Amino acid sequence: MGGVQVVFVHGIRTSATMWRAQVAHLAQRGTAATAVDLPGHGTRRDETFTLEEAFATIDRAVRDAAARGPVLLVGHSMGGLLCIEYLGREDRPPVAAFVAASCTSIPRGVGLAAYRFFARRFDSLPDRGLALTNRVLDRTLPPETREDFGAGGYAFDAQDTALRSLSVLDLLAALARIDVPLWFVNGQWDQLRVNERLFLRVARDAELIVVPRTTHLVTAMRPRVFNALLDVALTTVEASTC
Repeated sequence: MGGVQVVFVHGIRTSATMWRAQVAHLAQRGTAATAVDLPGHGTRRDETFTLEEAFATIDRAVRDAAARGPVLLVGHSMGGLLCIEYLGREDRPPVAAFVAASCTSIPRGVGLAAYRFFARRFDSLPDRGLALTNRVLDRTLPPETREDFGAGGYAFDAQDTALRSLSVLDLLAALARIDVPLWFVNGQWDQLRVNERLFLRVARDAELIVVPRTTHLVTAMRPRVFNALLDVALTTVEASTC
């Protein structure tokens, strides 16, 4: 068996390119990494998003990586929610640890309905809200990650379907079954922090890390801080497999 393998799962609308700063950091430390594109996103934007294929995508990447070494799974936003559900399966996937970024919110009810409403309003703009998105990203992301975040394009067509699909996830039940080290990483100003204390109580072996002066895009706003947190997770996995 080789060293720890890292599998990255991106958030809604973006793609595997959002992880370029993390993949480059891991390459410098000699750690293998794979960043997947979920259906309907990135290189797969011509596909229809389904939960079944999203979980199959994560599973293929995890099992391929596990053939070479212990796996650290890392998910952001929608990717983190999908990974929680995936890890909570009774036939537990071969994952040694999990970093869940910007995903401590249950996607149901009024909150999800409001999110979908505003997403559809953005989508109705002549440029599907791209100009406004770019202005916000220009002002909030550092140069080292600004281009990476949207380099794979934006999955406008998959967004509403993906959001609607998330409402069926039983995240609390899944969290209760996760029995590997788990780090919740949230930005200080992340709107999806709403259930972080609940998630922390339910998860068996979890820690909460809140990164100051960051929003929902915690991985891209302060990439060096997030990379340092990955190093902590990797060191934990390495120590447990010696």
